[in-house]
Amino acid sequence: MQIDLIQTERELKKRLAYPYKWGRKQNDVFDKLTNFIYRIPSFDEVLKETEKRFSKDNEHKNIANYALNRWYNFWSAQAVEKIFCSLPNVKPALDEKDRLVDFSIDGVTFDHKTSIFPKNFPYPINEAINKTDELIRWLYKNQSQQQRKHLKNRLFIVLYSSDEEHWKLKAEISWLKERIEKYMVGFNPHFLLKFSLEKDQYTLADVIWAIR
Repeated sequence: MQIDLIQTERELKKRLAYPYKWGRKQNDVFDKLTNFIYRIPSFDEVLKETEKRFSKDNEHKNIANYALNRWYNFWSAQAVEKIFCSLPNVKPALDEKDRLVDFSIDGVTFDHKTSIFPKNFPYPINEAINKTDELIRWLYKNQSQQQRKHLKNRLFIVLYSSDEEHWKLKAEISWLKERIEKYMVGFNPHFLLKFSLEKDQYTLADVIWAIR
């Protein structure tokens, strides 16, 4: 998928004027209702499409919030993936629809996930940055349920904002690009954390901290 990072950042920032409310956990039923977000990079257009589809639905407000959040997360993730794939030691996945692999770095395949710092993680941010392995285990256990859940290799970008509006950092594409490029300068596959999350297999993972 070809996207313009500057334009994507501009569109994502339009989302910041609206409250970030899910109203429910992500689930396959609401995902199916809102899959149109994958085809619409414009925030104004996704607003129009949401209104057109659900304005008469009793769940209109909940579905609209769900759709806008999925749109925001998806297009931010697309921008992050493009940033990774622009780097010399990164190759995009052979199959764009492979939900387990976004790209490979030095031959190691990864799914990437941008996550806000979880409020239920049992350590504050100043301690969490020294407990990366515990945070990764927590994220694998508690995030991405139903069809999104998997235990394969992942690079987590964990966002933390001092004003606790962590979700807004997903729109800061230029800033995230700097964080990713800094991490990649020192990337060494031998330094990845290794976990036994599945029988007879191991998972490689790491965290890129994005703190503001």
